[in-house]
Amino acid sequence: MKVKLNRWMLVTAASLALAAAAHAQVDMSKSSVIATSKQMNVPTDGKFNKFTAQIAFDPAKPTAGTANITIDTGSYDLGDDDYNKQVRGAEWFDAGKYPSATFVSSAIAPAGGNKYNVTGKVTIKGKSQTVTVPVTVTQQGATETFDGSLPIKRTQFDVGTGEWKDTSIVADDVVIKFHIVAAKK
Repeated sequence: MKVKLNRWMLVTAASLALAAAAHAQVDMSKSSVIATSKQMNVPTDGKFNKFTAQIAFDPAKPTAGTANITIDTGSYDLGDDDYNKQVRGAEWFDAGKYPSATFVSSAIAPAGGNKYNVTGKVTIKGKSQTVTVPVTVTQQGATETFDGSLPIKRTQFDVGTGEWKDTSIVADDVVIKFHIVAAKK
């Protein structure tokens, strides 16, 4: 029994070490996640100041890759403290109840050249949808850069409830743009 337990612990530890080694080290100072919406038909960018990203990607074996991004919804910054407080509230992100939004990949498919279609589940305010995000991967020196944008409908995730559910002031369409810079593995 003790031998089986020790083997299991050794295999588990080795698996975790390999999984950790396979993930690229993300440079958060050079990476960004921005959500662009339109208020009264004027584009407005808000930046998520806190997020984490775990990416495992080898262009020689793209289908074996994975991506997992967790965004701190309370870090959304529109550049004004009053607006920031409002969007963190219950009618928008409800950051107290839903402190994070996530994307977890389930498949990566080559789309020609340095382009890939990444399919996965996006979850915001407890509501999930399967999406496919076109991603461009650029390799330069010791870094890989992952760029993409994901159009969503904010009302499908209950972002903007009550009086804000009306899309005549703040449009339903939102584009989440990301620029992730990581050390190449």
